[in-house]
Amino acid sequence: MDVARALETIGRLDPGLSAFVEVWGDRARGLAGAVDPRLPLAGLPFAVKGRSGIGSYAARRLIAAGAVPVGSTSVPGPGTYWQTWGLGTHGPTRNPWRADRTPGGSSAGSAVAVAAGMAALATGSDGAGSVRIPAAWCGVFGLKTTNGLLPSPDRTGLASAGVLAPTAEEARPYVRCVLDGDEDTVVEVPLRAVWSPDLGFADVDREVLAVARAALERLMSAGVVRLQARNASLLDPVEAWTAVRAGRAAEGAEVREENDRRLDALFAGADVLITPATPNRPHGHDGPGRDVYSTALTWVFNLSGHPAASLPAGFTSDGCPVGLQLVAPRGSDVSLLEMSVAAERHLITVRP
Repeated sequence: MDVARALETIGRLDPGLSAFVEVWGDRARGLAGAVDPRLPLAGLPFAVKGRSGIGSYAARRLIAAGAVPVGSTSVPGPGTYWQTWGLGTHGPTRNPWRADRTPGGSSAGSAVAVAAGMAALATGSDGAGSVRIPAAWCGVFGLKTTNGLLPSPDRTGLASAGVLAPTAEEARPYVRCVLDGDEDTVVEVPLRAVWSPDLGFADVDREVLAVARAALERLMSAGVVRLQARNASLLDPVEAWTAVRAGRAAEGAEVREENDRRLDALFAGADVLITPATPNRPHGHDGPGRDVYSTALTWVFNLSGHPAASLPAGFTSDGCPVGLQLVAPRGSDVSLLEMSVAAERHLITVRP
């Protein structure tokens, strides 16, 4: 994909999807014409999360490598108690698979931009699942990096930078140029994997679970993963996460410490933890309801700091994408990407 094609696609599709809040057409064309062709990402069109995303560390590194920003993407509007939606120039951001559903959030527009072919990749940030949830619901790849690995404006320490791309393989430019990832990183299969349908506390939609489990079985049949008999039950992080977000970290310390202990024990004998990415399918534009936590399976890893990714796993019978979450030890972001590349080759799905 080049800049001209990306801008043409934005002009054609964004009025219906509303993934962008700003499109930098003239600027992007100028940068594309002047970029040094010897740079590793010369002319690669990418989008940034939100109006301030162009100033992020990741965006600066991508630009330095020759990539061209084409616009800023939608995030939730003000005054909402739930964050799994977006508000772009043309109204609420729409899921590219089902216009009556949200794409997830808060990296809503970034997920839609890559899912619809309006950008080769997009930056995101993830404080509770804000990269992984929209990746899951838009049928693309999303990676949350290890907390603290990259600069973040979030003083609570919950949010970390991330990337959304059509596939894990297409996220490699981000990992190599932003994380200084080693191009020669290789992971050995079968991966020692632990499967958890609910982390011991989440209420998961039965069909979402069935799609995720079927994806896991394809990975097992292909020899990508071998299941380990290890306990993956954790404590529900809702109160601990809320306390940390409110600046009362001491109130959630006991839960955080116990979950860290359990995760350390799990990863002592495993390469990857696998779960559904979300407990539910995409909800409507009026919100999920106050008692529905789309973050139930993701935000525990914002508290623990582990890198985590969502890969497309398949579709529910009503045409909603489902994501498969892969979690790896802290600091193993490049290995997690390569695990995801190995896995996605066996997760090709067709919409029902």
